[in-house]
Amino acid sequence: MKRVGIIILAIVVGLGMIAAYSAYDWYRSGLGPVNSSATPQIVRIREGSSVSAIADQLADESLIRNPQAFMLMLRIEGLSGKLQAGVYEVSGTMSGEEVARHIASGKVAMRRLTIPEGLTLKQIAERVAQAELIEDAATFEEASVGATIESAVAMPVPDGSLEGYLFPETYDFCCDLRPDPIIIRMVAELEERFYKPYREEIEARGLSLHQIVTMASLVEREAKLDWERPLIAGVIQNRLDRGMKLQIDATVQYALPEHKERLLFEDLKIDSPYNTYRHAGLPPGPIASPGLPSLLAALRSEETGAFFYVAREDGSHIFSPTYAEHQRAISSIRGQ
Repeated sequence: MKRVGIIILAIVVGLGMIAAYSAYDWYRSGLGPVNSSATPQIVRIREGSSVSAIADQLADESLIRNPQAFMLMLRIEGLSGKLQAGVYEVSGTMSGEEVARHIASGKVAMRRLTIPEGLTLKQIAERVAQAELIEDAATFEEASVGATIESAVAMPVPDGSLEGYLFPETYDFCCDLRPDPIIIRMVAELEERFYKPYREEIEARGLSLHQIVTMASLVEREAKLDWERPLIAGVIQNRLDRGMKLQIDATVQYALPEHKERLLFEDLKIDSPYNTYRHAGLPPGPIASPGLPSLLAALRSEETGAFFYVAREDGSHIFSPTYAEHQRAISSIRGQ
């Protein structure tokens, strides 16, 4: 009987060892690399995602082998509550533990983002979203309206929309899906590149910073050649001084719900404070983000006798002092 008991005990121990080995093999194989490829893949962990949702997402995107083994490892390693939202680069050669620790570290992917001159806030938001720096463009737009950034910059900024204050430049950003750091960096760039070095000139210009940025945005949308920017700013200043309507097509485009390749006469009647065909003076705010050449042109508008200009096909302009000469310039261009 004693011998039988020993045999039974040995069998039980053996079965237990087999079960333990099988469980360990399941656990280890479930945490092994998905493939041998070293090409990084992008994974976006959204804010508020549960551990199980993250595990399922990683499995669905073929970044881990077994979501159950992954969640068990998180509990064992104390990482369950440490996974952070963001966009991460994950290689197929990484084990489940390495994937988890990478996401828990918060070392999100970096993206280089180029914002050209003349984009609207809406267009900038779309580029930021395409670069996977934020959840979606609407989130960025919402954060750019009424953003509280006074503590981050010394220059005066509007209380509402930051249209025109997001400086066009090439940036490197972390993909942590938060719009505020991106917005603050872009506004701070405007301060560093324009407000700080030219502050005395800005204060002596006779216009507020907001008016200068607004004028610069009009110059940005109207000018194609750098040497013409101060001239166009001079024409705008002349018309402002005379109380003339600016009649700038780009302001109408900004007021329209969608961009048009060609404005119609009816479009010029749109009821908007941005429609400079209906309202004299500058529009309430910028219509795009101006670059430094346009900002300097608005700051140092050229003295000129011109009150009108019309664009040639090559993007250059004919400047005229009178309406009659302006009409002749238009006719000459149409006759080319």
